[in-house]
Amino acid sequence: MNPAFSVILFTTLSGAGYGLLAWLGILCAFDSPTPDRTTALVPLGVGLALVTIGLSSSVFHLGKPLRAWRAFSQWRTSWLSREGVLSLIAYVPALVLAWLVWCNEYGLPMRFVGIALALSSLATVACTAMIYASLKPIPAWRHPLVMPVYLVFALSTGLTLFAALMALDWSDVSNEYGHYIVVNSPTAFVIGVSALALAAMKLMYWRAIDRIELPSRESATALEGIGKVTVFERPHTEANYLTSEMGFVLARKHSRKLRIIALLLFAGVPLLALLVAALLPSFAVAALWIAALAALAGAFVERWLFFAEAKHMVMLYY
Repeated sequence: MNPAFSVILFTTLSGAGYGLLAWLGILCAFDSPTPDRTTALVPLGVGLALVTIGLSSSVFHLGKPLRAWRAFSQWRTSWLSREGVLSLIAYVPALVLAWLVWCNEYGLPMRFVGIALALSSLATVACTAMIYASLKPIPAWRHPLVMPVYLVFALSTGLTLFAALMALDWSDVSNEYGHYIVVNSPTAFVIGVSALALAAMKLMYWRAIDRIELPSRESATALEGIGKVTVFERPHTEANYLTSEMGFVLARKHSRKLRIIALLLFAGVPLLALLVAALLPSFAVAALWIAALAALAGAFVERWLFFAEAKHMVMLYY
């Protein structure tokens, strides 16, 4: 399909934002170690900003943005509606956590709020993935790796961005906390493992969708075995939404190059940056920010391919 920039921006930024909020919630829940006011509010603010920008950009893809509020009423049957409801729910523990940190209220309340923030953030990403994974007319999106890839991308980009933020010189306390997150904790190891896992999952996914073939016109029209079915004339005399959105062929011409670029950005560059940060501590801050920005760029390219390579079964009739 012809990917809309607003949807790509939404899934990339909101995914990283929810991943960042999820990791912050996990750290607050398990108290390892307890962040101070600055080191908690900075990633919390960045995460909420990314989520808000992403959610706002998604509205521009709607035909009538003023009616976006109606999407929240169909949460019983629509993954899009569930995503919208959960995205609003996730703001509640995030704001409560900000208040607890500002008032220096630590302990059991923060643990519960941290767990609620992590679960609501990951649940929102899962609903986003299910919007596409539930669409039967697009075989590539029905692959079982669609949801895991969305979740791992969110966690990977969020953690890489979290490490980059903690590496900055905010205060004496943040220096100690950032040193713990970047050096003493297994953060770098988790970032590396998630990058390798993403590369492996995307390679398996791309290999699988390359082998997917749309059913023949004969089977789609229940005329299989009778003869060859050809298109006598197009269903529409003029180009419409289906032909402009679902008849996109640019990605299939350059998919190999774009896949390599995406792999290098979200896996190769972060792994190399982590190696530089470990061997040359004086360049650790720059290396971590390069890793974070490269991971976001790689997620953007991967998300463009995710939409652009999708083939809708309706194109059998064109």
